[in-house]
Amino acid sequence: MKEENKDGLSRRKFMQAGGLIAAAAAIPTQLKASTDKTNETESIAAPEEDFLQYIDPTIGNIAPLLNTNRPVVHLPNQMVRTHPRRQDYLDDQITGFPLLSLNVITPQTIFSVRPAKGRLDDSAWNDRMTYDHDMEITKPWYYSTMLIEKGIRVENTVSKKGGIYRFTFPKGVEKHLLLTHCYDNGLYDVTDNTISGTEFVNDAIHSQKGKAYMYAEFSGQPKSAKSEGDKDWGKYTVQGALATPKMMDGKKVAMSYSKSDPDQVEFRFAVSFVSIEQAKANYVKEIAGLTFDQLAEKGKAVWKKTINQIKVEGGTAGQRRTFYTALYRSYVRMVDINEYGKYYSGYDDKVHDDKRAMYTEDYTWGDYIAQHPLRALLNPEQEGDMLQSYVNMYEQSGWVPEYPKVYGDRPGMFGFYSAVMFLDGYRKGIRNFDAKKALEGMLKNAEQATMLASTNGPKGALEDFYHEKGYYPALRIGETESDPFAKQHHSARSAVAVTLAASYNDWAVAQLAKELGNDEVYKRYLPKTLNYKNLWSKDKMLFMPKDDKGEWVDIDPKMQGQSYYNENNGYTYKWGVQHDIPGLIELMGGQDKFEAELDQLFREGLGTSRAAFLNKFPDMTSLIGQFSMGNQCSFQIPYLFNYTKNPWKTQKWTRFILDVYFKDNVLGVAGDEDGGSMSSVVVFASMGFFPVQPGSPTYTITSPVFSKVTIDLHNGKTFTLIAKGASKTKKYIQSANMNGKKLDKLWFSHQDLISGGTLVLEMGEMPVQA
Repeated sequence: MKEENKDGLSRRKFMQAGGLIAAAAAIPTQLKASTDKTNETESIAAPEEDFLQYIDPTIGNIAPLLNTNRPVVHLPNQMVRTHPRRQDYLDDQITGFPLLSLNVITPQTIFSVRPAKGRLDDSAWNDRMTYDHDMEITKPWYYSTMLIEKGIRVENTVSKKGGIYRFTFPKGVEKHLLLTHCYDNGLYDVTDNTISGTEFVNDAIHSQKGKAYMYAEFSGQPKSAKSEGDKDWGKYTVQGALATPKMMDGKKVAMSYSKSDPDQVEFRFAVSFVSIEQAKANYVKEIAGLTFDQLAEKGKAVWKKTINQIKVEGGTAGQRRTFYTALYRSYVRMVDINEYGKYYSGYDDKVHDDKRAMYTEDYTWGDYIAQHPLRALLNPEQEGDMLQSYVNMYEQSGWVPEYPKVYGDRPGMFGFYSAVMFLDGYRKGIRNFDAKKALEGMLKNAEQATMLASTNGPKGALEDFYHEKGYYPALRIGETESDPFAKQHHSARSAVAVTLAASYNDWAVAQLAKELGNDEVYKRYLPKTLNYKNLWSKDKMLFMPKDDKGEWVDIDPKMQGQSYYNENNGYTYKWGVQHDIPGLIELMGGQDKFEAELDQLFREGLGTSRAAFLNKFPDMTSLIGQFSMGNQCSFQIPYLFNYTKNPWKTQKWTRFILDVYFKDNVLGVAGDEDGGSMSSVVVFASMGFFPVQPGSPTYTITSPVFSKVTIDLHNGKTFTLIAKGASKTKKYIQSANMNGKKLDKLWFSHQDLISGGTLVLEMGEMPVQA
């Protein structure tokens, strides 16, 4: 007998249709027309040339608990990313200025430069430099600060593979630029006014030490060079002419100028993962012949073109600052490591000749939700290059990476969400990647890789159990780990989270196989997509762990986390079935019960003190009841009210979340932003639509903060969203139409968008209720 949901949608038909499209048709949203135009606010259109003024890289520079945002200077999706080396915005001292950041979150920096003046001794390397926050200037393409105790101004601007630091010293002092390795291990070679270097990067994901290279030129003519290994290092003063060449085989190098030399000194550099020779070639290509100001203007022009792709009207100045800063942050990853026809791959430890962009530095667990869908919308060709980069890494290493970095795949989180990214791109018409090879890699990950959280490698007995029984087995409280692979890697099983992720990822495998005409894989994987049901506890109304005997493991789903869930508790993972939301509705007993459970999530108490709760779950910041905006696996939850009879609750909560947790100040990011994942959510939410189920080419609608949003598409067309009368109080959608045709549901397709559609929303002060 055919299993059907409450609205009569066949379970099999739902899965074959790809889930969300069918769900959107099956669960219509009740809307009504409204002619009320009272209390409308006039749209305030910012001049096009002024959109850049709304970007403030210091927004969110103080984290709620964990990793903070940095005021990163970079070009969109490019290799060089710089920021002052300090703990966070509360730190009033800077350690140095890096040439490259491998990871802007942790951060993980390579090479560093800093200024000093007067007599140079060991203290110059160890003291931290005090600055004044109010004298900082932060732009995506430019950074400046004043080291107030030294009287030295520091400025920085960048290109794709290089940049320039400009130091302005007090008049008439001895001037020094101090070069060091962030990993305390490397070589320098100084000749006249140039320096080249190699840094050996201690990266846990690389079997050996990774290497990074730099080439740089100093302005003018330094009078002396000194390395840490030289005699009388602690009594060093400027003397004589610089010996050429001079090998610096140490951790630290000083390049010095006399009192009579110009007060302004430039350090002009380029970096490479290929070789010193390539770093010099990058320098010649991007830096040589340009002044500091010319390079800064080039960077500003790139950002202007990028940011102006989305134009907004209405909203407040603060909302525009939040929006455009989030848009800027969405470009911090992935990064293109192709260096003019060649790139180094940490996946086979080889240099490859290739003219196509090669991207790395990604967290699929967090970035599949909104960051990759945003790129598929704004720059589908670039998203295709990113997906092909994943294919390349698979061909080079034998696995599709999940947390790709320069030196290899970092073991991080759980699940194979690259599968969802491949499917999402393909269904949105992106074809400039090898989809068949991608499916091959997806199958290998699904069938041969370990599913343990934060672990890489081949499968073991736990995976065999999953493939046979349809759920990942959990240990009981206090039970000793028995699986040798898990024991070796000291990894919590995260059994519930792993099972839910595998169900979604296997759905992506099945759907892409179907798209590519591989009926055998499609039929084999379709049943796996329902494995999430094996851990549903009707009594608890939650997904709960089971042991290897199929018996429930009795835990406190609020306070017991990593061993059973991951970074969040059972109240978050209750909603982790993005690929089969109608199936989740059925498990909960229908639409009305589903809505009531959603309501309760936002009202459910912590059951303990906030301090005790956050001590257990530091990722679950920015709480509303048990809903946590501060972590990636909660992002889709507010939009689930669109599957109920009262979708106005989605409009209420998304507006409330933006208003409360995303302000235009240093506290204005809700949690661990993870380099663009959360910012991409803010971009979508502010515009008024969201890809609630990546892998399906549809968007669900919510209340935009702007009265008009215009997106210039790469096919030459324009998508426009108009929210008539939108204001702080007039936030509820009364009616909607796409291209003049009334919508009876709060969904539209990716094809509607890229065809240059116009979505018009009538806004009102009171919600449309069932």
